[in-house]
Amino acid sequence: MAKRKPGRKPKRKPYFGMDVQDAIVRYNDNPENFPMRNKIYQEEIHAAFDKLAENIINTFKFSYFDDPFEDVKNEVVAFLVINMHKYDHTKGSKAFSYFSVVAKNYLILHNNNNYKKYKTHKDVSVLNKYHNSDEKHAEFIDDFTEEIILYLEENVNGIFKNKDDIKIAYSIIELLKKRHDIENFNKKAIYILIREMTDVKTSQITRVTNKLKKHYRIMVNKYDKHGTLSSHKFFL
Repeated sequence: MAKRKPGRKPKRKPYFGMDVQDAIVRYNDNPENFPMRNKIYQEEIHAAFDKLAENIINTFKFSYFDDPFEDVKNEVVAFLVINMHKYDHTKGSKAFSYFSVVAKNYLILHNNNNYKKYKTHKDVSVLNKYHNSDEKHAEFIDDFTEEIILYLEENVNGIFKNKDDIKIAYSIIELLKKRHDIENFNKKAIYILIREMTDVKTSQITRVTNKLKKHYRIMVNKYDKHGTLSSHKFFL
């Protein structure tokens, strides 16, 4: 008798698939029909929200929740239900992706708030160890930046020969001096500030910053070795 070939195992149905998304759309489309909404939620949505909350809590390991796991999970599910009416399937986003972000943002917000409370009201000896370490690092960076400013002011004309390049370098020095007053210290914002100060093309700014990056690596080594950049000239 010939043996039967084992068939493929049927694919497991996703816990939050298009059927759940369709149920959420139907739920939102019937704002006044409370019995229908309750039936849709209990039979077609609740299990997916519950599993989604469980997976996100387990995946991201939020550390500053004192409440039991089930309580936190129930809070997340309740928050998803409260915000269910905001989901608009016509905008193209999948319900799973949308509510994953909602759940994660809720947990991040409350985790951060709990962390602040923990710092204020609990024994923070461990936290202070890291805080002190961060403070020392910040002091080092600040001192090193001041050395960079002095070095560049003394050596800009030796590093650069082109008039526009020198102008860009001086604008970078000026921004370094004002670094504590600049809230958005990212690359795009800095480039915009330099363009406003110098009226040059982005490609010229990139050329100057690339050359300064090479100097920066050398400056780090020199500062680490000598504790200062004064009297050190290393033009490239």
